[in-house]
Amino acid sequence: MKKIAIAVLCSGGGTNFQAIYNAYEAGLLPHGEIVLLLSDHAEAFALERAKRVGVRTAVVDRNEVPDREERERRFLRILRESGAGLVVLAGFMTILSPLFLSEYEGRVLNIHPALLPSFGGKGYYGLHVHEAVLNAGVKVTGATVHFVTAECDAGPIVAQKAVEVREGDTPLSLQKRVMREAEWVIFPEAVEQICKKMSGEER
Repeated sequence: MKKIAIAVLCSGGGTNFQAIYNAYEAGLLPHGEIVLLLSDHAEAFALERAKRVGVRTAVVDRNEVPDREERERRFLRILRESGAGLVVLAGFMTILSPLFLSEYEGRVLNIHPALLPSFGGKGYYGLHVHEAVLNAGVKVTGATVHFVTAECDAGPIVAQKAVEVREGDTPLSLQKRVMREAEWVIFPEAVEQICKKMSGEER
């Protein structure tokens, strides 16, 4: 069976990386193999998570390389060396340029902590998304896995899962529930779905 090499890009704690790796370890990612964890923050805990499970790590720190174009050139060099066929953004806090996306067109997946197209686009990231959801008074939120395109949070949707907004929710409590009930569920499933399709074994 052909396995697709997966590179995961993270800026922070790496909980979605962990969810994908756990699925891989459990045999739920038969068409994929995680070959790299790449971060733009040298202190990102995601790097520690990857090292613990033996996944290769690399860093292009945004403080050491403040120029975005130069950072992306280095990202691309590292990704080429890793042989990655699929790039997965798991809490990666930099919007990628058309230059980067042209090289991996149709092969970059992202998770967004809301039901796109609602609460998406520039400025909607992390707790800001959950604050906006609560301020809007909606009763249902969730998470979306989508392909990354040049327009922020506007690429084709791969998977979505709804999560109830509860009375008394705070941005933090909502963030945790969306992660647990939606992100960590649909992201590994979507990664396997796309790897299977890329391997030529689409259902």
